[in-house]
Amino acid sequence: MTTALITGSTAGIGAAFARRLAADGYDLVLVARDSERLRKQARELTDRHRIEAEVLSADLAEDAGIASVEARLASTDRPVGLLVNNAGFGNKGRYLEVPMADELRMLKVHCEAVLRLTSAAVPGMRDRGRGGVINVASVAAFVPRGTYGASKAWVVQFTQGIAKDLTGTGVRPMALCPGFVRTEFHSRAGMGTDNIPSWMWLDADRVVDAGLADLAKGKTLSVPDPRYKALLGASKLVPRGMLGKVSSTTGRKYGPQ
Repeated sequence: MTTALITGSTAGIGAAFARRLAADGYDLVLVARDSERLRKQARELTDRHRIEAEVLSADLAEDAGIASVEARLASTDRPVGLLVNNAGFGNKGRYLEVPMADELRMLKVHCEAVLRLTSAAVPGMRDRGRGGVINVASVAAFVPRGTYGASKAWVVQFTQGIAKDLTGTGVRPMALCPGFVRTEFHSRAGMGTDNIPSWMWLDADRVVDAGLADLAKGKTLSVPDPRYKALLGASKLVPRGMLGKVSSTTGRKYGPQ
């Protein structure tokens, strides 16, 4: 039976991946910071789907947390066949309003952790001749969106770059780029969402379904909704200055909810 490791598994897209993969019969390694939430999630998934769910409490903004997940991914006792790098967050404020320590913390989670965990998982997958890596990015990767968008652009470029290097190995990397998804993301960052049109919101379970379907097709980039595919297509025709103005205001109203 295939084992999947999911970072940021207790909420949002990560939790949706855990539900879907458990239903598909995957054993799971659930990674997040909150041990209590992890144990509760593991019990629920085990009881419902009769799979094995291992919990690993780790803060991917810390070297020790990344190292503990690297060690699990490198283990040959129960190899991981699918890695979902989903952990991430946003900072409250625009460039120069966010403390440098917070900016660096986000880059460590979005970029360094993704690089290190992918690099820990892929050698074993390559040796076995099969495996998958889903790196959760964002449509923000394709529009001017400050440090957050820049970090997600790195995820996309990294993932598509290694996909070329791994051609023929049986390992399939893919960057998943959803738009606005109803999760805890905005509330945790203190961002208001009342200026986001209702039609722009996506359901986490549907995002996961579309992403896994694209992975099965061998795609290296997944934009899991026709509306956002159309928006990204249109964005190529819009002047960068106008696109930056729209991007800097939509979904970035900071303050109390």
